[in-house]
Amino acid sequence: MAKQNVSEQFVDILVRAGVRRMYGVVGDSLNPVVDAIRRNRAIDWIQVRHEETAAFAAGAEAQITGSLAACAGSCGPGNLHLINGLYDAHRSMAPVLALASHIPSSEIGLGYFQETHPELLFQECSHYNEMISNPQQMPRLLQTAIQHAIGRGGVSVVTMPGDIASQPAPEKSIEHALVTSRPTVRPGDEEIAELCRMVDAAKRVTLFCGSGTAGAHAEVMEFAERVKAPVGHALRGKEWIQYDNPYDVGMSGLLGYGAAYEATNECDLLILLGTDFPYNAFLPSDVKIVQVDVRPEHLGRRSKLDLAVWGDVRETLRCLTPQVRPRTDRKFLDRMLKKHAEALEGVVKAYTRKVEKHVPIHPEYVASVLDELADEDAVFTVDTGMCNVWAARYLSPNGKRRVIGSFSHGSMANALPQAIGAQFTDPHRQVVSMSGDGGFTMLMGDFLTLVQYDLPVKVVLFNNSSLSMVELEMLVAGLPSFGTSNKNPDFAAVARACGAYGVRVEKPKQLEGALKDAFKHKGPALVDVVTDPNALSIPPKISTEMVTGFALSASKIVLDGGVGRMVQMARSNLRNVPRP
Repeated sequence: MAKQNVSEQFVDILVRAGVRRMYGVVGDSLNPVVDAIRRNRAIDWIQVRHEETAAFAAGAEAQITGSLAACAGSCGPGNLHLINGLYDAHRSMAPVLALASHIPSSEIGLGYFQETHPELLFQECSHYNEMISNPQQMPRLLQTAIQHAIGRGGVSVVTMPGDIASQPAPEKSIEHALVTSRPTVRPGDEEIAELCRMVDAAKRVTLFCGSGTAGAHAEVMEFAERVKAPVGHALRGKEWIQYDNPYDVGMSGLLGYGAAYEATNECDLLILLGTDFPYNAFLPSDVKIVQVDVRPEHLGRRSKLDLAVWGDVRETLRCLTPQVRPRTDRKFLDRMLKKHAEALEGVVKAYTRKVEKHVPIHPEYVASVLDELADEDAVFTVDTGMCNVWAARYLSPNGKRRVIGSFSHGSMANALPQAIGAQFTDPHRQVVSMSGDGGFTMLMGDFLTLVQYDLPVKVVLFNNSSLSMVELEMLVAGLPSFGTSNKNPDFAAVARACGAYGVRVEKPKQLEGALKDAFKHKGPALVDVVTDPNALSIPPKISTEMVTGFALSASKIVLDGGVGRMVQMARSNLRNVPRP
């Protein structure tokens, strides 16, 4: 049997860790690894047009599957292009292994062509970042990198010079069993007992949920019922907690709606469940706060805590719920449910009048129709900017749909690349990219990746010829809009020229048919919807403290009109409120 080289060993270990594809762009120092992938039937090389797309795609794949995903870039400029997508994956806690190939090892430190220092460049967006400078480091270094990415949830970067990649792998190298899943973390008995005492002592309890409630929907609902607590959520918690939720009071934060702000500020005890909610201006300063999080470094960094609980949300609630005193008093919960329904009823009217005749098309109307027509298990990838607003307000979670965006990193151009990674996980599942024209054009070259692999991603392009969120920030700050206008082509014609299905929609009555036709198309499709650039928004609550800087600018972007099917849910939940 022929002896393996380092690249072949590298690829074999990735396969053992569950990696089924590696996204990237081939080139020089990376060629030995790509060749090893070519000869290994258990893994595919996915050729993208830009390495940033590779990192975003890997991050999305990891979020969909919960398993390790991989991307790669050649030396210098090649792997530098990975960095933005890796930041996003890392901040989303997506397990990603990035290979940053490097210049010849004998030339490092001598100003060689394309020389950079990956071990410094990727330090801030990774849990582990080391260079293989000797074949003897394999496979231990790679195994360590994999276990950091999976165990801690985030990015590991392995730098490997091209000449090392081609050298023979060490004989009798140590290959151990790999960790491929994360354990649950249970808090200590003392923390559970103290939390129980605080819950029992409080008259009004509110739960505020983030992405850490994934897999804990039943436990959150059981606890909310036991203590009669309203349940609000952050944007990343929406897909996990809003559906089948009779305690729902909406979302707080810059894109907030409903009564979530009131529920979190009028309670006696606020319990933050699995959220690293960044906007402390929306959190109360005069109520007791408990935070439960599996990442101890997240505890207390947004607000002063009365109790910090290090643990998995599901396991924590499984321990806590049987111990707390069950309640019958629903006064606080019912008052918040009524406020929530009234808030939604008050704003929904603004975008339910003559929307089918409004030109340019209301983007809210587009999102609402999209929500109605999309599959029950669709994956939505959402561009940063106003598309975040429409997704937050109009996409209806149901426990089967997924919504992925750059919700923690806030990068432009994320939706199309993330759709690529999501679609590769299941070619038969509907994947919809909600793209803004600014984000789409930034990485538009990778629309060709959809065509090359015949990926049936449906791009719904909200085309208002503007960087509208930035424009609104300028408006709120009292600045004239400048540098925010885009001169766009007919994107549907561009899609057709690329070999995909493309249709342009300029009138509301054309929208439903265009979306249905695109969804029926078996390959990639783009629906270019010309939308109203003047769709403005106002936050659920503005305080004096938000008047300066980005906080107010971003807050004023939040809608004051239209909430899609969420108003129906709020009306339904009111049935649980006893009549006087």
